[in-house]
Amino acid sequence: MPRIKSLVHSLRFGGITGLAALMPLLPGSALASEAPIHNGASQVAITLTGDKGGSCKLDHDAAKAGPVTFKVTNKTATSINEVELLSNDRILGEKENLAPGLPTVGFTVTLGGGKYQIYCPGAAKETVAFTVKGKAVKKSGTVANLFADGTKGYAHYVDGVVDAMVTAVGQLNAAIQAGDIDKAKAVYPGSRAFYERIESDVDGFVLPGFKATDNAGNLDYLIDMRASNLDPAVGWHGFHAIERDLYQNNAITDGTKKLAAELYANVKKLDELAGKLKYQPEDLANGAADLLEEVQTSKITGEEEAFSHVDLIDFAANIEGAEQAFAFLKPGMEKIDPDLTSLVAKQFANVHKVIETYRDPKVPGGYKVYTAALKASDAAKLSKIIQALQEPLSKISEKVATAR
Repeated sequence: MPRIKSLVHSLRFGGITGLAALMPLLPGSALASEAPIHNGASQVAITLTGDKGGSCKLDHDAAKAGPVTFKVTNKTATSINEVELLSNDRILGEKENLAPGLPTVGFTVTLGGGKYQIYCPGAAKETVAFTVKGKAVKKSGTVANLFADGTKGYAHYVDGVVDAMVTAVGQLNAAIQAGDIDKAKAVYPGSRAFYERIESDVDGFVLPGFKATDNAGNLDYLIDMRASNLDPAVGWHGFHAIERDLYQNNAITDGTKKLAAELYANVKKLDELAGKLKYQPEDLANGAADLLEEVQTSKITGEEEAFSHVDLIDFAANIEGAEQAFAFLKPGMEKIDPDLTSLVAKQFANVHKVIETYRDPKVPGGYKVYTAALKASDAAKLSKIIQALQEPLSKISEKVATAR
């Protein structure tokens, strides 16, 4: 997970606001360059390069209010691996794991008029303005109603998952406070799965009094940061610091107990915020796509659970979360594009068939340990089956955002 994540936050805070830009106006230009509209959505391309200490550039620095699709390509920027939409220090959307040379990725959000920012951590100029003009068009009609019902149902699903996570992390904390390492190892995998189901929805919450770019107040950082992307000024917190102590150090120390108590407190804060979530249909579609990217970039590689190697549990949880988001969109999508809907459903079924072959009820969490040998033999197969799902699923956000 990147330092500050959140892709489905466009509406989750209750409003749809704009975005931001990575490129200032061209020299001598007084007017913003407005993005063209294609397939009902304004199209903005973001290009990351390694020149001038790391550069983020937009082909257009303004758009009409309504659906906007951002396509991000990292050509040569080794210092930049994510792009985030910000408004008043709220994270509205993002793309992460943007390694140089990877295929272009994108997301679609519905935006109202105003001035916003795109934040590119690691760029020579990290934040630049972007303008959205006019007001978003209110949707109506049968399809819009189906999507509205779907977003409400999905919000209820997310709220239930976070409630369950509070209970699971409470059990993990209790085991650690008691010094029971065997019980802690038995509980840890299951507690992780809850966060992995809904991380694309809640991973950008920032605590009051902190800026969106400050990891010290970012709940995703405090709950789920990995060793590979630590902020030295804030230090290591959350699940994976505990994982290190339990599985690598094989010990519960006073430091472990402090980490567990802090994690439990932060998950309870997350639970308070999750009950207030509001969504637009494209939030669900973007979130599902993000969860699949998580599978590709950190679960299949074995980076996520570097000490416990319970990556397949996280893999299955990411898939479940993505499928739930799709399921709540499905009634509306069947009216817009039944062929695409059928294809996505088929590919989800194919993924399930594969992941079911890794079940092992004797292992805490219910899936095989993702050993180095298993990764070497099966990573390519797992990646291929996810790719087959990613391609059609990536088309949904623009379709639901432009539906009337």
